Amino acid sequence: MAIRPRDTRPHVIVVEDEQFQRETLVDFLEANGFRTTGVESGAGLRRLVEKDPPALVILDLKLPGSEDGFALARFLRERSRRMGIIMLTASADTVDQVAGLEIGADDYVAKPYEARALLARLKAVLRRAGGAEAATPGARVRMGKCLLDLTTRRMTALSGGDIALRAGEFELLKLFAENPNRPLSRDWLLETTSHREMEAFDRAIDIRILRIRRKIEVDPARPTCIRTVRGAGYMFVPPDD
Repeated sequence: MAIRPRDTRPHVIVVEDEQFQRETLVDFLEANGFRTTGVESGAGLRRLVEKDPPALVILDLKLPGSEDGFALARFLRERSRRMGIIMLTASADTVDQVAGLEIGADDYVAKPYEARALLARLKAVLRRAGGAEAATPGARVRMGKCLLDLTTRRMTALSGGDIALRAGEFELLKLFAENPNRPLSRDWLLETTSHREMEAFDRAIDIRILRIRRKIEVDPARPTCIRTVRGAGYMFVPPDD
């Protein structure tokens, strides 16, 4: 009996209750090199994730049953910080977009969408996830005019010399290094680093980001490394060079 070769293509799950849209998108992604599975509800997604964890989930916001896209995005993000999540919605309301990003979605696409534009955004999310995968302890990560060593917990200027870091500043920078190009909400950053020396008030993250920018940005007044995402939080953008 011949042994079937293992399918190494990235697994993408499409969660869409409208059958024609679901099947059309599944066929398109399959034709473009992805192993793709379609489900129509949150229950189907949960069962599939247990059996065959995906690299990325395309998630419709409005779904039948007791769980909408927000609840499912929260479930997926609790399972993995590196799993890609793209939310689809017919709503043009920016409140939905901000809510999705704060929960942990990587991107947000409004219907109707052009399939090739969605494909490009899917590939971009997977590339960013690959960058997060590479930022493991032992890596050195370029941040603005500095280099952060995740093993030694030291930061050095590219021009030479150590840059002093408080423990809480290092923890924030490590989170950004592990989640490049992904908006991170203030609440999540605060909760994740609260076991450190974090000040216990609402603007603590903003004050710490201000201190970090003074150390790593070429021009702290015009930050390009740790950027503000309006209504969502902050995002680390790795340099192009």
